[in-house]
Amino acid sequence: MAISLRSSSSPLLSHVPQAGKPSCVSVRSPSRLLFLSTRSFPRVFASNASSSVDADLSSELDAVSSFSEIVPDTVVFDDFERFPPTAATVSSSLLLGISSLPDTKFKSAIETALADSECYEQQDPSKRLSCFFDKALVNVGADLAKLVPGRVSTEVDARLAYDTHAIIHKVHELLKLYNEVEVPPERLLFKIPSTWQGIAASRLLESEGIQTHLTFVYSFSQAAAAAQAGASVIQIFVGRLRDWARSHSGDPEIEAAMKRGEDPGVALVTKTYNYIHKYGHKSKLMAAAIRNKQDIFSLLGVDYIIAPLKILQSLKDSITYPDEKYSYIQRLSPSSATLYNFSEEELVKWDQLSLASAMGPAAEELLTAGLDGYVNQAQRLEELFGKIWPPPNV
Repeated sequence: MAISLRSSSSPLLSHVPQAGKPSCVSVRSPSRLLFLSTRSFPRVFASNASSSVDADLSSELDAVSSFSEIVPDTVVFDDFERFPPTAATVSSSLLLGISSLPDTKFKSAIETALADSECYEQQDPSKRLSCFFDKALVNVGADLAKLVPGRVSTEVDARLAYDTHAIIHKVHELLKLYNEVEVPPERLLFKIPSTWQGIAASRLLESEGIQTHLTFVYSFSQAAAAAQAGASVIQIFVGRLRDWARSHSGDPEIEAAMKRGEDPGVALVTKTYNYIHKYGHKSKLMAAAIRNKQDIFSLLGVDYIIAPLKILQSLKDSITYPDEKYSYIQRLSPSSATLYNFSEEELVKWDQLSLASAMGPAAEELLTAGLDGYVNQAQRLEELFGKIWPPPNV
């Protein structure tokens, strides 16, 4: 979570819009462990401001934040005090980062998992490591739940990405473990790759009242299928699609966007947002892999934008006079979505065959790359657990 993943007061999780800005913590690589957002950013005032006009100066960040929830991408262990999160995501990447550091507030959660007697009694080494993995995810997630008022999103093992029943079983196992440490289901969200099997699992889990966040969405077919499944959150990586387009060709969806003079990542977010709102789906949309301020300006109105601190600092340092704020254009809105036209081929009830045939090479390659990265992290974590188990005093 991905993700400004807040409690039931957040539209990201409950679909009920509320006032105030959400916060998020999401997993990154071990060197960039989490992203998080604060409820709001302070206004930037001109130095030596004395007039009432100067006192009303605000930043570009204030201006864009009036259209979309802006989620800072930062390092939790460096910025936890400066940017206290209101929600969190726990994953294999985060656990690797915690394990590689000499001491963190979450270290004992992993050590407790490695000392768990239920896991210890597993005779099969692979089952023992899987037990450690799940316990560590949940223990760290439970610690995060004590620190944030919102929801904790838990990554579902990417090695299960092509097995619907295994995904559902894993989510139920994680829910059981969370129940044992007294974290209620309404505080939780589960992050699932947007394979067809992941989308199908999302549909069934949502029907049980378990909210899901579908990631690695790189095509309209994935996004529309995720919306039809009722996924709580759909995440699109804007910059990754642009990066792919710069060095590849042959993807009809991307080439059609570029022929219209549109950035392929921005075009996919725009199309998905319009689809969700025109046809009444409940999903919230998150734009990630933001590369520059123009990406943000082009997506104003989308539910959530995850942006690097460097970009946010630039927005914060740019002073905007009150009358200039109104020159910002809301690119995406429910009312404008009604005017967007979709082809008959795009309005089908998506199934596994139609999804596979419509995804295109960009989505296929980027999805595979994302899954490979997640699988690699999970394997590295289990290898690490295998080396350090049993921990001291066990």
